[in-house]
Amino acid sequence: MENQTPERRRRVLSAIQPTAIPTLGNYLGALRNWKAMSDDYDCVYAVADLHAITVRQDPATLRRQTMEAFALLLSIGLDPDKNVVFVQSHVNTHAQLAWILDCYTQFGEASRMTQFKDKSQKHADNVNVGLFAYPVLMAADILLYQANYVPIGEDQKQHLEITRNIAERFNGIYGNTFTIPEPFIGKVGARIMSKSDPNPKASVSILDEPSVIMKKFKSAVTDSEAVVRYGEGKDGINNLMSIYSCCTGASFDEIEREFEGKGYGDFKTKVGEAVIAELTPVRENFNRIVNDKAYLTECMAKGAETAQRISERTLNKVMKKVGFLLK
Repeated sequence: MENQTPERRRRVLSAIQPTAIPTLGNYLGALRNWKAMSDDYDCVYAVADLHAITVRQDPATLRRQTMEAFALLLSIGLDPDKNVVFVQSHVNTHAQLAWILDCYTQFGEASRMTQFKDKSQKHADNVNVGLFAYPVLMAADILLYQANYVPIGEDQKQHLEITRNIAERFNGIYGNTFTIPEPFIGKVGARIMSKSDPNPKASVSILDEPSVIMKKFKSAVTDSEAVVRYGEGKDGINNLMSIYSCCTGASFDEIEREFEGKGYGDFKTKVGEAVIAELTPVRENFNRIVNDKAYLTECMAKGAETAQRISERTLNKVMKKVGFLLK
């Protein structure tokens, strides 16, 4: 009987920027699912530090935050032996493919990106070409690894769409080169609202201490009905129920039964306790890993080496098809 090459598992790619500590919403909506995905998919995870410099960064702060973001990926349980975990700027193929894809992206389609319009207004003193070309670098991030799926939120739909357009255009000219990625949309936790608010008083950070988390939940905005049930006009309670459901696995019906006849005070305390139980292992892992510089450096080097090897295969194929001389 002939030896058959095992079929490659379908690949998922995702990345986080190192510019802010993720919130509870980021964790429940995305990061927590990343660990679970590695059981079923071939996973590639990056700290997207190249993307961060579209806004001017303090160099020392960027270096520290990049190290912390990488430590955080390991802290949520991403095994660097099981997943490809790396820092984007350590792998030069990203910038190189981005330039090539810039030449296969129409000015009009890049102009339509709503995030470019939003960020241009926020940073009117620094509307740079990188900010405009940001979606093309994101396309390169995805297409280099022939990713089948990209976990996205509502705000990233446009970027995945332009990635698909660029890939289809290139494939149409040169033949099958890129895998066309599909969105991977999480289920529960995709939309957690006020506890991920940019206002630090309302927002729960993934690394907050238990006392801070509890204080924030006890001060959460609710309504005057004082009944724990999911419904229209009850955004505060709906959000708390979503968080509690994510952390405990209880359905909304089960939550309503559990808190029948109880006030919002009891409910908010229980939500706070559930979140503390969920985030404490992450915070403890982070505090241990972030201080082990030798381990972090070793994991970064290993991840970058694997990412470079995988992505160079795609880049070389692209360069050959375009007509560059390969060295």
